[in-house]
Amino acid sequence: MSANSIDTQMLDTILGKMIETVDRSKSEIFEIGEQTRSDYDLLVNELALIREKITNVIYIGDDLERRSRFARKRLAEVSHHFKDFSEEQVRQAYETAHDLQMKLSVNRQEEKQLRERRDDLERRLLGMVETIERAENLVTQITVVLTYLNSDLKQVGAALQDAKQKQEFGMQIIEAQEEERKRLSREIHDGPAQMMANVLMRSDLIERVYKEKGAEEAIAEIKSLKKNVRAALSEVRRIIYDLRPMALDDLGLIPTLRKYLSSIEEYSNGTKLSFTQVGEDSRLDAKYEVSLFRLIQESVQNAIKHAEAKEVAVKVEIRRDSITAVIKDDGKGFDPTEKKQGSFGLVGMKERVELIAGKLTVNSNPGKGTTIIIQVPLQ
Repeated sequence: MSANSIDTQMLDTILGKMIETVDRSKSEIFEIGEQTRSDYDLLVNELALIREKITNVIYIGDDLERRSRFARKRLAEVSHHFKDFSEEQVRQAYETAHDLQMKLSVNRQEEKQLRERRDDLERRLLGMVETIERAENLVTQITVVLTYLNSDLKQVGAALQDAKQKQEFGMQIIEAQEEERKRLSREIHDGPAQMMANVLMRSDLIERVYKEKGAEEAIAEIKSLKKNVRAALSEVRRIIYDLRPMALDDLGLIPTLRKYLSSIEEYSNGTKLSFTQVGEDSRLDAKYEVSLFRLIQESVQNAIKHAEAKEVAVKVEIRRDSITAVIKDDGKGFDPTEKKQGSFGLVGMKERVELIAGKLTVNSNPGKGTTIIIQVPLQ
């Protein structure tokens, strides 16, 4: 056995232990995040109850304050005209004033304690939000490291010039994958998962509405529930298209765009989408079909979601040596030169166009809609 093979075995052993340790740490951090999230939900419920109690205590306190003022006024009157009242009346006036003052004192103390508990819960919730976010970031970072450690970079190394390029290339791919997984996870959690949970709650409510308010109210609730189910279905279909529409591999770019735009129009709350094709409907290289579909998809989604467009027109012209896509909407428009904090939509689109040696042009003004032109030479 050569020295090189022994060194390789040692490195494999060390790397295996390292991966095992990092993976175990990832699981522990994930559990911490999930436990914190569970505790957060409990504290949110408790905070809502505390706030309700504070409102009730303030209402009772105001009433006690009014009655206490009246009782003190009565006691002062009895004391001032002591001879005009019986001993029993004097005693009763004193006891009433004293009793109300004690209740008011207890009420104020209870209000103080509830406010302190509310402030403490709000501080703890802020800390929990920070802990959850840090846990998520750590899990994402550790996943990137694990994927990188488990990846075989030999094939990548053959295509790159040096180790630095290899490392940067590998990390960029892994980070992009993890960010996409994180985004998809959030979309499913915030979209279909929340919608289906709401459907379950509303379905339980329908039975009570039927019993308490009758059939008409129950039918109205069912119609509202159908809207929620339709919205959830739309969100699921959108996520499937975001992952990768199966028709793109089977049918090609043009049929997939037709189907996608038709599906989006059905669930876009009134936005009208039109599609025009010029030139031959031929299959393109996979890299062009995927990139162009993603670019058009991103443009349409931006027009519907952010520009709040009522009409979106998509035109694709395929020539022998080039392809041009134009996406035009009548939305509220924007200033392309203005950079928004945390917004990378246009940046990502430009990078994707550059990967296929294309050009992206954005024409837009506030209140005047947006036109996006994508030009790609076919090689």
